[in-house]
Amino acid sequence: AEHALDPTYARKLGVNLDDLLISQPDAGEQALEITDTLVRSGAIDVLVVDSVAALVPRAELEGEMGDTHVGLQARLMSQALRKLTGSISRSKTMVIFINQIRLKIGVMFGNPETTSGGNALKFYSSVRLDIRRIGAIKDRERVVGNQTRVKVVKNKMAPPFKVVEFDIMYGEGISKLGELLDLGVQAEVVEKSGSWFSYKGERIGQGRENGKKFLKENPDIADAIEQAVRTDAGLVSADVMGAHADEDAAALAEAEAAGEALGDTPAKTD
Repeated sequence: AEHALDPTYARKLGVNLDDLLISQPDAGEQALEITDTLVRSGAIDVLVVDSVAALVPRAELEGEMGDTHVGLQARLMSQALRKLTGSISRSKTMVIFINQIRLKIGVMFGNPETTSGGNALKFYSSVRLDIRRIGAIKDRERVVGNQTRVKVVKNKMAPPFKVVEFDIMYGEGISKLGELLDLGVQAEVVEKSGSWFSYKGERIGQGRENGKKFLKENPDIADAIEQAVRTDAGLVSADVMGAHADEDAAALAEAEAAGEALGDTPAKTD
């Protein structure tokens, strides 16, 4: 709805444009009808509405600039979500609504921030994420990315109010290597002393950006840190890791035995 998608930049960030369907409707009613049709079809896995704040009700679109329209967007979202809820549940489609923050006028106490489109989306949503830029990532004087904080403000499927921080690099997207360093330090897989990062006694960089650069140049060490972090978090059990190691060792031994057998076979002579 924001009509601001750059396919070339999206591809650089890792979006598979071959599997991406893009619709840029004019009116909010049209956008939500398309959403309902796609969800009911069951032909897609993920649908993103970007953004709720940019959904323009048809009455506002056809009216004059400066006309007052009270509650049109809120009524539109409330009606659409009543229709969509059942279809989403049956089709198992993930629908993501991106929204924008506005400030309520005249709020003296409490949080003046709110989101566009009324309260219906807040009530119907299963998970709500508050995403904010908290700082800039610099390479000398050049800004190369954003430090981002995400807070789960509502969750029907798991405990809410968890917070995570990560880097979003320009032209790259979410920095996996930055996450590896942060999670490695939390899991005590990576040691941090002052500004230095170390892994198994070997220094891998002074400062976070140098540490990320080292991991990019040494993918084997990055993979080892990732496996250790996953094991520490309980995402990969030690038994499974051991089983994979045993399978690899057995396959290697079998290959060596086959090679020796081929080497011992005498060559045929005419």
